Amino acid sequence: MSWHSMYKSSKFRHVYGKAGSREQCYEGIPITHSVHDNHFCAVNPKFLAVVTESAGGGAFLVIPLHKPGRIDPHHPKVCGHQGSVMDIRWSPFMDNIIASSSEDCTVRIWQIPDGGLRRNMTEALMILIGHSRRVGLIEWHPTCSGILLSAGYDCKILIWNLEEGVAVKMIDSHPDVILCMSFNTDGSLLATSCKDKKLRIIDPRSGKVLQEADCKSTRVNRVVFLGNLKRVLTTGVSRWNTRQIALWDQEDLSAPITEEEIDGLSGVLFPFYDADTHMLYLAGKGDGNIRYYEVSPEKPFLQFLMEFRSPAPQKGLGVMPKRGMDVSECEIFRFYKLVTLKGLVEPISMIVPRRSETYQEDIFPMTAGTESALSAAEWLSGIDRGDEIVLSHKQLLKMVFKQQDEIRKLKDELGEKDERIRQLELELKNLRNT
Repeated sequence: MSWHSMYKSSKFRHVYGKAGSREQCYEGIPITHSVHDNHFCAVNPKFLAVVTESAGGGAFLVIPLHKPGRIDPHHPKVCGHQGSVMDIRWSPFMDNIIASSSEDCTVRIWQIPDGGLRRNMTEALMILIGHSRRVGLIEWHPTCSGILLSAGYDCKILIWNLEEGVAVKMIDSHPDVILCMSFNTDGSLLATSCKDKKLRIIDPRSGKVLQEADCKSTRVNRVVFLGNLKRVLTTGVSRWNTRQIALWDQEDLSAPITEEEIDGLSGVLFPFYDADTHMLYLAGKGDGNIRYYEVSPEKPFLQFLMEFRSPAPQKGLGVMPKRGMDVSECEIFRFYKLVTLKGLVEPISMIVPRRSETYQEDIFPMTAGTESALSAAEWLSGIDRGDEIVLSHKQLLKMVFKQQDEIRKLKDELGEKDERIRQLELELKNLRNT
């Protein structure tokens, strides 16, 4: 297939970004001034969480998603950490559970009440102590609700069994600070980037390094698994100080499959991958734009589609899970952009333009649900399981969407026929009168 024919056949070539109106934004938020390269924002269909500036320890706001507008300066916060909060992540399985890591060397698990916070929360559901230096990264396992990973400035990754509240494994394969972690789809592999310029593919249960790439000419900053394509994508800086992306075969890291230079800016380039649509989004820290590509298993591998532009620089971006999309608007991805200078969180929707109001099955394939596919003990014993368990739920959801569309169509047809009947009755009445 030629480049031209592939581009023409792509159903995502006209995707565009739409910034939320002022009524949909969250204003008056004292966003953290931390220079740590992280997002400082996490979102799910219930809540928006943002790391904030605070005196005497670390804190973050949790705002009910359906309550945009200006946030009260005295809005309650989660403020149990003794040092600045460095990372926050919502559980993929329970919308009220959020994990946070901090400069106080701990990871804490919090349970947020359904209606949001009414007073400051200082008591965590669980405090995980194991790192000797500040904890910069946390990552939930994608299919097991009881497993959480944390990476600290002690150059160690700890695997936590949350069902027992203990660390069950320490991965000590990195000689320097870990910059990024990414699980593959079923959580059987872990990709990491490190300050030593090496990209690693690790078996998280054994801690064994399966593949290693020595990126001597490139500083690799971020890494992400590309769904089931058996590929990983990295972002970094080339020897000429230009930002670049590289695509790798997860089973052979001897050389990248392809590399592409992006620009000469200095901010860290964050990659976001949507496995449902095979779309890749690139957003630089301090940039105002978001580039997006379509990923394919064959050449050209990465097809640039378009760019969302905004004059306001982003400090970080939260991403809504796919189950929180507005399918009626053909929304396939949604960012929550932190604008520090304005104290603003702005939603940005990526939309496929479609004229039909019916459910668009081709752009909304079955996606990950909220049911855990296996227990912590099962995963630790060596079992890998994807989303098969939640498949029936997703199939039912798909059937519900289809039935709702059919009902809407039938109601429209019925309304049209009722109107036609009224017109005919009126014509018949006029004929009789004449």
